[in-house]
Amino acid sequence: MFLAASVAVFIVYFANVALGAFAGSAFLGDVGEMLVLFAASILFVVAILKKEADRNNNGG
Repeated sequence: MFLAASVAVFIVYFANVALGAFAGSAFLGDVGEMLVLFAASILFVVAILKKEADRNNNGG
């Protein structure tokens, strides 16, 4: 679930960067872009930590 959310948020970030680069009409500003990338990073870390905890609980 967290990994899918991370991918979804990163797609929003990528779409914003691509629109800014090719069309010149990014829908997020600098701060919004930073917050979206930060949220994607946090969700990814949570997903990886949960997978590691599940693996350790199941005997590795």
